[in-house]
Amino acid sequence: MASFMSPPDYSTAAMGRSKLSIRLPKDTLHSSLMASSQHFHFDPETAMLARNANAWLSSEEDLARPPSIAPSNFTRRSIEHDDYREPTRNPRESVFSDSLRYSLRYDSTRPRTAPKTESTEKLTQNVVDESSAGSGQGDDDIEYPTGMKLALITLALCLAVFVMALDNSIIATAIPKITDEFHSLNDVGWYGSAYMLTGASLQLFFGKFYTFWTIKWTFLATVAIFEVGSLICGVAGDSVTLIIGRAVAGVGSAGIFAGALTILAYTVPLHKRPVYTGLVSGMWGISSVAGPLLGGLLTDRVSWRWCFYINLPIGVVTMGVIAVYFPDPERHIEPAPWRVRMWQLDPIGTVIFMPAVICLLLALQWGGVDYEWDNSKITSLFMLSSVLLLLFIYVQIRMGENATVPPRIFKKRSVWASCFFAFNTGACFLTAVYFLPIWFQAVKGSTAIESGVRNLPMLLGVVLFSMIAGGIVTWWGYYTPFMIGGAVFMAIGYGLICTLKVDTPAAGWIGYQLLAGIGVGIGMQQPLVAVQVVCDMADVPTGTAMIIFVQTLGGALCVTAGQTIFTNKLIEKIQEYVPDLDPSVVIQAGATNIREVIRAEWLSDVIRAYNDALNVAFLVGAATASATIVGAALTEWKSVKGKNIEMAVA
Repeated sequence: MASFMSPPDYSTAAMGRSKLSIRLPKDTLHSSLMASSQHFHFDPETAMLARNANAWLSSEEDLARPPSIAPSNFTRRSIEHDDYREPTRNPRESVFSDSLRYSLRYDSTRPRTAPKTESTEKLTQNVVDESSAGSGQGDDDIEYPTGMKLALITLALCLAVFVMALDNSIIATAIPKITDEFHSLNDVGWYGSAYMLTGASLQLFFGKFYTFWTIKWTFLATVAIFEVGSLICGVAGDSVTLIIGRAVAGVGSAGIFAGALTILAYTVPLHKRPVYTGLVSGMWGISSVAGPLLGGLLTDRVSWRWCFYINLPIGVVTMGVIAVYFPDPERHIEPAPWRVRMWQLDPIGTVIFMPAVICLLLALQWGGVDYEWDNSKITSLFMLSSVLLLLFIYVQIRMGENATVPPRIFKKRSVWASCFFAFNTGACFLTAVYFLPIWFQAVKGSTAIESGVRNLPMLLGVVLFSMIAGGIVTWWGYYTPFMIGGAVFMAIGYGLICTLKVDTPAAGWIGYQLLAGIGVGIGMQQPLVAVQVVCDMADVPTGTAMIIFVQTLGGALCVTAGQTIFTNKLIEKIQEYVPDLDPSVVIQAGATNIREVIRAEWLSDVIRAYNDALNVAFLVGAATASATIVGAALTEWKSVKGKNIEMAVA
């Protein structure tokens, strides 16, 4: 710490438009101080000064009370020797205190300002900053890749997100072959849920991990873990090994999507980012729709094992490109003891959150299928999940800046509104992706592959309009109108899907899917853009992880709800239309085999029962699609080309 005991040699630092000059000893003035900077940082052992300052903030945990400067007295102030007291430190300070100190003083990825006072509130002003909208770090501070390097990085990220999302849906059409080989019909539910459980429960953890640890090598590690899991699945000799491989792959998948979007944040300036975000997030939509089709082709023509082997060459290409062409960004995170760094990852919150999510998803997975909804196991899982989630919220509030989701991030209106929008978008999209193939197979008599082909209108709508919307947002700047427009298209499209009949012509189901796909394509990426605009650069990983998590959770919750509603309504309609037919025969036959199992005189009524039951399931998608309007309306109108920044005068 610089000494103030000898007569100081003073220098003057001019402070932007405020015309405030402060006389400081030369040895305390950081060499990188520039008049054009938004925030000025001194050596952590001396002090910190924020732009348009009206107060002095000591770097030593408020042990020295800062002298205030009245807003009307913006002249010149000398820092006297007796303005400082030698700080003291409790040698028994806890790990929590250490981590808090490092978070507030040594993590320079987030701009530091002095606490607001009544005088600072008077000087709060809206500033449009074209270069640093959405981050605490200006775009000018980052050297972005261009040309072929940018193209290769973008391609690698698209491939990574594609295989990550593909693993969620490709296994659906491979399960019959897997159960035939392993004789493991009782394990069917675990083939899908093992991947989803580990992926969803670790989503927020990786968002925090990217904040404090190297972005490049963390992303490469998650891809490597995903590849190892895929390899285990491909070579599995029994059902248990396959389930373990799915769980390992799920761990890697938890960090891939958030990592890809975080890398984009350091690869493309914010005002150009929407088109790239649309391209990368569009891969999630493509995989969700194309997964069952690709899985059916690989299973029928080669082997079900290639549903997992296909990930290996794609993952190797992704890792090679990122390792060579993406330089790990320098974020000036000061070194800290390992125990402090580990505490900053919020291990307590993670240990509580993981079982909370797992209990919730298991209850949804088993309820109505393996057990009745009022079974003690299901109710216990729901109760335990609720208690753990409440405990997690309490821990987040207590942990503050070290929380997995710092409360100040979720307090931003655009963040929680975008989370609500993303939750409902994921819900309505996956509901249609799950139930439309059943409608094509049961009602229209399509094969599994044909039903995948007939889903292409929605796929084209999602992909094409995701890129179009991204391009327009990049050019215009505003993203909220596309959330509103997407919500309207989704509500109309999914509402029309609920009206599908047995005799609906091709023009009908093509048009309905296209409208719904346009809505999803326009709106799906915008929450990811919104959190990047309203959050500091250091908070982007956490913000994107929150969006991805709620989007995944929305899909899981509503597909399960839709499945329960569909099954109950199908039983009800079969009993109404064909009283002499045991509903369990229809359910066990499956959508593709009802024409072989059901007698000819009953077939038309069974198909009608299927159609009516699916229409009720589609109502879940229509309801959540309509709910997206609320999230869109509550999202702030801000631009990727400029941001209203509240300037706290320190």
